[in-house]
This record gives sequence, C-alpha cells and structure tokens, in this order.
Amino acid sequence: MARRLPAAVLSLLSLLTLASCTGGEGQEQPSGADASTRIVVASGQDVTGKNGIRQQLIDAWNAREGSDGYRARLVELPGSADQQRSQLLGALQSGSADYDVVNLDVTWIPEFAESGMIRPLTDAAVESPGDLIPSVNSTSYWDGKRYAVPFNSDTGLLYYRKDHLRKASASRTELSDGVTWHELRNLIEAVAPRDEKAGWTTQLAPYEGRTVNAIEAFASAVPGFRLTDRDGKYVATEQQLTAGVAELRERTAKSYTLKEASQSREAESLSAFAEGRTTFLRHWPYVYPTLHETFKDKLGVTRLPGKAVLGGQNLAVTSSMTGQRAAKAEELIAFLTDPDSERCLLRAGFAATRASAYRESAPDCRHAPAYAETPWASPTGESTVRTPPDRFTDGTSYSRDILYPALREAVHRPVTPLYGAVNRTLITELDALYDPPRDPEGNTPGDAEIAKSLDEALREFLPD
Repeated sequence: MARRLPAAVLSLLSLLTLASCTGGEGQEQPSGADASTRIVVASGQDVTGKNGIRQQLIDAWNAREGSDGYRARLVELPGSADQQRSQLLGALQSGSADYDVVNLDVTWIPEFAESGMIRPLTDAAVESPGDLIPSVNSTSYWDGKRYAVPFNSDTGLLYYRKDHLRKASASRTELSDGVTWHELRNLIEAVAPRDEKAGWTTQLAPYEGRTVNAIEAFASAVPGFRLTDRDGKYVATEQQLTAGVAELRERTAKSYTLKEASQSREAESLSAFAEGRTTFLRHWPYVYPTLHETFKDKLGVTRLPGKAVLGGQNLAVTSSMTGQRAAKAEELIAFLTDPDSERCLLRAGFAATRASAYRESAPDCRHAPAYAETPWASPTGESTVRTPPDRFTDGTSYSRDILYPALREAVHRPVTPLYGAVNRTLITELDALYDPPRDPEGNTPGDAEIAKSLDEALREFLPD
C-alpha cells in the first residue's frame, strides 16, 4: 500500500494539477491605469503559487518611482503549455486579447517571430547582456535578431532518495558530483531487487515530456546531435536517429523504469517519487524546494547523466505595441530580467538566466523581499518564504555546482517555426517504443525501423 503523501508534496501536486487544468483570471488592474498606460503580461501559471514570484516582481515595477503612470498587469493563461500556445496564437492573430508582453516557451520564439506576432527588441530591453548564460541567451534570437529576453530558465535534473541507497548498502549514496548512466544502472540494480522499487521514473506520456526525454537520449548517444540547424533546416541522419532511439529504449527499459512512466507527466512522476515507489526521478529545478522541505537529508539532487534539455520562458513584446508604450514594455522586460530579479527567481525555485545569480558574492534579492535571505525581508525580521539551503553537507553548492553547469551545457530542442509539428511527430513515432504495434508474427519494430519512419516523417515538412 502506498503511504500518504507528505503535505508539502500534496500542495505541489495540487498546484501542478491546477496549472494543467485551469487558469487564473489574472490580477486586478492596478488603480489609475487606463488602456493607454496599462501593460498586460500574458504568462502560464506561476508554479511558485498564488501571488508568486512573477507577480511580486511586477508589483515591484509598479511601485517604482518614475514610471510615468504606467502599470503592468499579469494575466495567467489556463491549460497545458500546448494549450497556452494555442490560446496565444489565436488571441494575437485575431486581436481578441490585448496582450502587450508575452512569456513564451523558448521553443516558441521562432514561430512567433516568423509569423510577425512579436517584434524585434532594442538594446533597452536587456540590462547587462554579457551576464546572460550563453546557452540560455541564444534562445532569444531568430534570423539573427533578438526577439525576447530570457526570464527564467530550466533544465532536467536527477533527484534521488539517499535513504533508499543507504538501506541497500549501495556503492554510492552521495551523487552531487555527478553520475553516469552505467553507474545509475548499477545503483538501480542494488536498490530495486532488495526493496522491490523501480529504479527511476520520468515523463514519457504522449506529450512534450516524451520529446524532451527523446532529445536528451539522442544528444547523449550522438555527440553534437541536432535535428535542425539555426535556420530551422533538417540536418539529422537516419543513422543518428537509430542510435538515439536505441539509447532511449535502453534508458527507459522496463527493468529500470517505473512501469507507469510511459503514461506519466510531471505530476504523476513526482507523485511516484514522493510516495517512495522509485529511487530516482528526472524532473525540473522548481520542485527542489518542496522536495527538500519534505525529505530533508534523505533527498539528493545532481546533474542528469548525459545531456539535459534546456527549457525556460522568455519575455517578448507583441507587434501591436508601438511608440512610447513599446518603449515602456521593453523597460518592464529589462526590470523583470535584471540581475536582482534573477536572484529572486532563483531563490523562489526557478533557474536564473544570469551567471551573476549563481555567484556566492551576489547581493541579496531586493525586488521581492519575501524571497530574500536577510532579516530585513519581513517586519518580524524573518523571511516569509522557506527556501532550502544552497550548500550540502559535502560542501557542494546546489545552484553553483549543479544547476549552473547543467544550464551552461544543456542542449536545445529543435530550433524551427515548425516546432509544434516536430513535437507531434516525435510523440507519435516514438509511441512504437511504449505501445508497439505487432506484425502478424508478433514482432515489434526495431530501432532502425522506428528511426526510418521518424526520418521520413520529419522530412515531409522540415526544409533540408
């Protein structure tokens, strides 16, 4: 029987469910702001909760002096990432919603830029561009022009239960300095037979989580692997795809992977890990604060073996913005992505986009005092938000030694205005690994056969 989930994890799962099924109505329009001085920011739901870090940063911008009466308003869109993309596309194409600044997934930038729904930005939109992590900053461009500024980044991490490893007398119980897939399989073999737990779980349901896992496997199997080049042209080969499919099949084999992973998204995989039904979990940085609060020294986190995919969201200005309003929208973006805002985002659980946020000597978060480390954060002299310690018992820093290097070396998903079609194709073609068809003799498709079908499907619509 599965044990009851800790309250903190239940809270996070509720938030994940809410983010995937419903949407907020947005914050009330700030007083004194009419249509000419209002800047509406459209974004997916903030996983840090109601009045989360994004809203707090917008409130800080609204409270500044010298804003010329301009006020920003956050509107949170309902549904999954794919549903939010569809809503934004429909709203901007039809003009049915007055969105001025949009918070876009990094994979959407080429599509929105190519279709003319967002405008190129001036230098005023980004403060200290040299401070931005290069791999993260590169997601802001299309056709040689900057169309966005990185707001919060993301990459896959490996969470693990130290108590499971200790109980199994595993060869290693502290993995903060990294682990290979071969070492991970050995650890799983030490844990799973003894405790009857599956080794690891991830997100393989037929949605973008499957695409992310596939790109991570492909990039790990083929050095320098890319499906598309910077211009969106198809550059992969059938041989590369075969190696990638073989790697994905091996790392998600039933002997290592929780059976339900093939139908798991973020919430389901997190639930399995929290319930103790698996020792290892591939997930995103934003779950680290809640998992640490729940498991304390029983929890470990390290870089994902092999390559990890780069995620995150970037802020862009819609093409309908002109003149002074467009300038103010860029000013807002510069504030929301400046070094202090990025330190606040990191404290809240997001992955910051700036190198300075990960330095030990970096100043504290001041735009959103609830997430500050210093006593001035609240009238009582105590911080109003509980955040996990950055340094582990072995001296490793979570942000500096694990998260920051992972972001610097993360790989991109395909860069193309046709990313939605690429995503659907990968999901569909790779279903042969998790719900394989059988021929009259009962045989299932091999790696080369799956790769050949995938290659043909991608070549149908991607330029080469």
